Amino acid sequence: MLLGVDVGGTFTDAVLFGDGLLVTAKSPTTPQDQSLGVMAAVDAVLRRAQRSAADVSSFAHGMTVATNALLEGRSARTALIATEGFADLVELGRQARADLYRLCAAHPAPLVGRDLRFEAPERMTPDGPLRALSAADAAALAERIAAADPEAVAVVLLHAYRHPAHELALRDALLAAMPGVHVSLSHEVVGTFREYERAATTEIDAALSPLVGRYLRRLAERAAAAGLPEPAIMQSNGGLIDLAAAAGHASWTVLSGPAGGAEGAAFAAAAADVERALCFDMGGTSCDVCVVDDGAVAEAGAGAIAGRPIALPTLDVHTVGAGGGSIAWRDAGGALRVGPRSAGAVPGPACYGRGGVEPTVTDANLLLGYLPPDAPLAGDVALDLDAARRAVGGLADALGLDPLACAEGIVRVANAEMTRALRVVTVERGIDPRDHALVAFGGAGPLHAVAIARELGIDRVIAPRASGVLAAFGLVVAPRRRDAQRSVLRTGEALNAQAIARDVAELACAARAALGAAAPAAGGGAAGGGAAGGAFARDALGADDVEIAATYALRYRGQAFELVVEASTEPTVEQLREAFENAHEKRYGYRDAAQEIELVTIRVRAMVASPVADGAELPTPVPDGDDRAARSATRRARLDGSDVELAVWRGALPPGLEVAGPAVCELPESTLLVPAGWSGRVMASGAVELRREAR
Repeated sequence: MLLGVDVGGTFTDAVLFGDGLLVTAKSPTTPQDQSLGVMAAVDAVLRRAQRSAADVSSFAHGMTVATNALLEGRSARTALIATEGFADLVELGRQARADLYRLCAAHPAPLVGRDLRFEAPERMTPDGPLRALSAADAAALAERIAAADPEAVAVVLLHAYRHPAHELALRDALLAAMPGVHVSLSHEVVGTFREYERAATTEIDAALSPLVGRYLRRLAERAAAAGLPEPAIMQSNGGLIDLAAAAGHASWTVLSGPAGGAEGAAFAAAAADVERALCFDMGGTSCDVCVVDDGAVAEAGAGAIAGRPIALPTLDVHTVGAGGGSIAWRDAGGALRVGPRSAGAVPGPACYGRGGVEPTVTDANLLLGYLPPDAPLAGDVALDLDAARRAVGGLADALGLDPLACAEGIVRVANAEMTRALRVVTVERGIDPRDHALVAFGGAGPLHAVAIARELGIDRVIAPRASGVLAAFGLVVAPRRRDAQRSVLRTGEALNAQAIARDVAELACAARAALGAAAPAAGGGAAGGGAAGGAFARDALGADDVEIAATYALRYRGQAFELVVEASTEPTVEQLREAFENAHEKRYGYRDAAQEIELVTIRVRAMVASPVADGAELPTPVPDGDDRAARSATRRARLDGSDVELAVWRGALPPGLEVAGPAVCELPESTLLVPAGWSGRVMASGAVELRREAR
């Protein structure tokens, strides 16, 4: 059986798939040590499935350790080595304002302070060394750094993406002077040009890897003690990587959590036969949105988090601080605001009865009648209506509003924030959201989906089966993946099919080797590696099982930035030009056939598909208890400013069941709100499809 566990801000979700079962479970996230919540979720899902750890053949994990550490400013004591004269590269950045119209806004401070920045007496050019780094100079620099007692070192030298010899020499000197110190080399972490982005990413990698490594080793030990395979870790690019590689390169996992949800959403959209979808993942702390086109989530050549650039391939996911646990508050001007501060897992929303007293989106939804006051949520969370009323009532008094009006306002403000996020990935990029279906998931996503769809002019909403744990399911369907990238800067005569094929072949070899080396050797390796890791290696090394794909970043010669296009692994220059000019015309509205093009960067990915990824029929999730039939009831609620009687469908909904608004579907892990004017049915895949009725 395949096990996926995703750590969210409020809950840790687990999915167990196989033997004709799709079993889910939730457990409260444990911020002080996420591995405790992970193992609690694993225990819960195995108990519900009546299976043991010995039945688990693979274990995939999506985490927020790196993300949280970056957002909270927690990092290891880190030193940085740069080429002489370039030690302040990260602090100087691009010299662009953090906010165009807020002169007081500042960029985040570098993770490495000025006292821990060191300069190497060397200089590399794109064509080779201008000033060679001697072994004596490397050793002397390593001794100086050792005296500063760092836990990690980032090495970022000019043009190391093309000539890494000096970075490798410094690594050897550092390890000789400080055995056991973590060293991040920019050519290994990033491998592309643009010094600032490469330096900032390598700094993040070095500063977070010790923290992530400690967490992952602790998780591996607990998994091994429980008899589970060693976990594979979700990367920011939507592919799984072995635990050792993730522990050594934390920058590869900073968007691990949202990537799992995006992979699950892409699978759910394909299962519902949706070619174009907007995916909307609302959990307890944040909301992640992305676009799925032809069954795949769009990728970006780089990303950013907390104002810091990540010069690595990432799934193109946009995140805002609006979730079920987002706290509502009154600003200095007397306006109602929601988020980005969250009640999190501890204490959680006031209605969870764990000590929270501030009003949240979940409290507002309960007070409005959308959530059940008489039945626990997934994760066995009993809701306290009186606590929600007190929390929202306090804010209502401060705003001079009726408590129900305040609750409606909280929901509307949260919806506006999430609608704005969806406009960022659609309207602001020339994509018409009305041509897409809205695929809503996460514990709170289906509850807000129709209201957001109405704002965007979308007429079709889909709540996938097991939507409340779809990010964990995304881990089960995600491929094993390793990437290799290189800045080649080819133009003119140097840009030819033979040179491109040679570059792609070298990168494919590196990616395939990294994928095949993911498992520990027989009889050794990390605790819990065992047979599952060996099977991963054998699959990765089998030529028939590994998919190789390439993307190419191109620009017109003289342009500052490039566009990424997909093509075969052996493209002609004409094919690349046609793909680039199509993308350029779509993005900017014109093409220039007389202008010379430049191939900037080649990225190659090696992937081994999940056994679930072939679109096999999935069984109905096992709900709480033995009652698989939907049960109907009614409940009073406030909807669109009016008191209404909601039809309540509770439990696993059978295929073919028709639902008409106003209604609420209390699914096993989430809640779907159906306002008046919307209706739909349960699809054969188990998803609930809603459509706006003709106006």
